[in-house]
Amino acid sequence: EMHVGHLRSTIIGDVLSNVLEFSGHDVLRLNHVGDWGTQFGMLVEHLRDEYPEALIPGNADKVDLGNLVKLYKAAKQRFDVDDAFKQRAREGVVKLQGGDEAAVAAWETLCATSRVEYQKIYDALNIQNLQERGESFYNPYLKDVVGDLEEQGLAVDSEGAKAIFLDGYVNRDGTPLPMLIRKSDGGFNYATTDMAAIRHRVNIEKADRILYVTDAGQSQHFEMVFKAAKKAKYVD
Repeated sequence: EMHVGHLRSTIIGDVLSNVLEFSGHDVLRLNHVGDWGTQFGMLVEHLRDEYPEALIPGNADKVDLGNLVKLYKAAKQRFDVDDAFKQRAREGVVKLQGGDEAAVAAWETLCATSRVEYQKIYDALNIQNLQERGESFYNPYLKDVVGDLEEQGLAVDSEGAKAIFLDGYVNRDGTPLPMLIRKSDGGFNYATTDMAAIRHRVNIEKADRILYVTDAGQSQHFEMVFKAAKKAKYVD
């Protein structure tokens, strides 16, 4: 479900886009939805037990999952107390990222159900010309990004994972703070997706200005991503 945080970035993003379009700019309104990651691995594995029909390819519009929030809460409860389920959920993310057919089918059902709900809010607010381009869109580009960052010597091994270390960022204990781009289980994360998104927006979309409308709580994450993108010469 959308909550007030999503509402805020939606309204501010729409206002900025309207002003820029009015000023004569060619504006592409991208909705970078969080349609990927651990929560989806968790939900897909929960569906495997509770709604196996959701895992059949092509069933996305036929399966009524009812209240997604209740479904999510039930999956989260299992995740918090059941170590075997937690492990399955983490493996589920890797399966999803690897294109496993049943996992992708369940994921499509979840996205279709979510879309119906948030479209009601967009209609009420008259949000138009918004293109959904979630984290999942960049999945095919992630391996290339990691490979490129390794080739440039920017991504290095860190406790079984791949990470970029940037000057000036340290943990509370004073040790260098890694920006992980590949987890030790082979999965990717936000930083990988955001690096791939920058590369795509500059090289494919030919953007000469990119505005991010996001929560201030993510400011350090984006500072690090933008610095890494400049270091990798994804942006000038």
